[in-house]
Amino acid sequence: MRTSLLSIGAIAILAGCTVGPDYKGPAPLPPAARPGPSFVRAPASTSAEEPVLAQWWLALGDPVLNTLEARALAGNPGLEAAQARIEQARQNVRYERAQRLPTGAAQGTYIHADLPGLDLGPENGGSTGGTPGQPATGGSSAPVDTTISFFNLGLNANWELDLWGKQRRIAESANAQLGAAVASAADAQVQLTAEVAQAYLNVRERQHRLASLDRARDMRARQLDLAEQRFRRGTVAAFEVERARTQLNATDTDLASVTAELESYLNALAALTGAAPGAVDPLLAGRAAIPLPPASVPVGDPASLIARRPDVRAAERNIGAANAQVGAVEAARLPTISFMGILGIGGPDVGDLLDLGNISKIAIPRIQWGVLDFGRSLARLRQARSARDEAEANYRQAVLGALQDVETSLSRFGHQRRAVAALAQVAASADRSSKLMRQRHDAGAASLSDALDAERQALEAERNLAAATAALTGSFVAVQKSLGLGWQLPSAAPD
Repeated sequence: MRTSLLSIGAIAILAGCTVGPDYKGPAPLPPAARPGPSFVRAPASTSAEEPVLAQWWLALGDPVLNTLEARALAGNPGLEAAQARIEQARQNVRYERAQRLPTGAAQGTYIHADLPGLDLGPENGGSTGGTPGQPATGGSSAPVDTTISFFNLGLNANWELDLWGKQRRIAESANAQLGAAVASAADAQVQLTAEVAQAYLNVRERQHRLASLDRARDMRARQLDLAEQRFRRGTVAAFEVERARTQLNATDTDLASVTAELESYLNALAALTGAAPGAVDPLLAGRAAIPLPPASVPVGDPASLIARRPDVRAAERNIGAANAQVGAVEAARLPTISFMGILGIGGPDVGDLLDLGNISKIAIPRIQWGVLDFGRSLARLRQARSARDEAEANYRQAVLGALQDVETSLSRFGHQRRAVAALAQVAASADRSSKLMRQRHDAGAASLSDALDAERQALEAERNLAAATAALTGSFVAVQKSLGLGWQLPSAAPD
């Protein structure tokens, strides 16, 4: 009894062992790749305050955009697929955890066999005293019974002791993969919310451009009419008429092109929100102002970026999964102990299923160790270590890519603000010139053609300003995307 207790205790101690490297987080970045305490390209219109993680688009103050973002987060099929991948990973975690426990099954068996040439004995209706396969002696001519029936009900159980922590490492890897799936779903939200905002800005800018081009076409038509009148009076050459007609046709071409672009972005918005083309058209039917970014934009610091950005978080979780796989492969190289137990009842008759005296019991302990595999297990171990090295390199690449995205978007955002300010002055100047020229025309000091040209230049400056404003807000969207914003932490920690 003492020996048995010692053996059980030794097995229990061994079952608590876990081989392989314990994960302690990603390796420190090389000195040249380590970011500073702040972003080097951050313009003066940004601050080091921590940005709001979710719903960054509320800072633009556009109710229509808010509605589109809500629809996209609720109905986009890509997000639904990401959530489904999370559920798959969660169930895989539960499966791998259950793999550490014994398995059992109930079974019922009926066997009927016909074995010619073999006398199965008097219990099955055969004769006595004969040699198997030969007629019985003593003058008996009874036929030989070559059939047998067998009925059995039973239970079987199998259990492999997790001596070296192989199954624990596999479960650890599955849990890390679940974390990566959660982070990838968050990254899908970041990408989606930015795409919705950018498509919305493109719609608003195309609407402004169409309105301006409509007015420009009216002026081109008036200029053509004026040129034709002058040509009939002989004050201008035919060249002036053809030039005015060419300019009108060019404006018509621009109108057709911009209309096609507008419809394309409307279709994109519908698809992003999980709807068919045309579903969002009523919401965007009226022309509205292009939203402007806030005066000051919080961006945080590089350390918070690395901790927050979902693609970096997913890359870090992949390291944890690969590291756990190394331990699982190392444990697979060591001896394994498993147990199989069988408990059954039965016999050649159905009634034997109720006879407790026919209970059979089998216990089969088994130890296995692959001592001769010609380097297979070592190759698998080296493969797992290389996969971990790859995951670490991918993590460093993800960090550098995140830093590059932020610095580039911040630089573009700062320069775009200055471009909008300059174009605003140009548009204001062109508008003043147009008004002055109209006043001169009304006073008889300037021709109608000069007044129309000044108005046309004002409209062109207005279109350029609208395009620059949309680009400015688009660069703000790019900043939010590069910062990894637009997602929320799950309500409960993944199990």
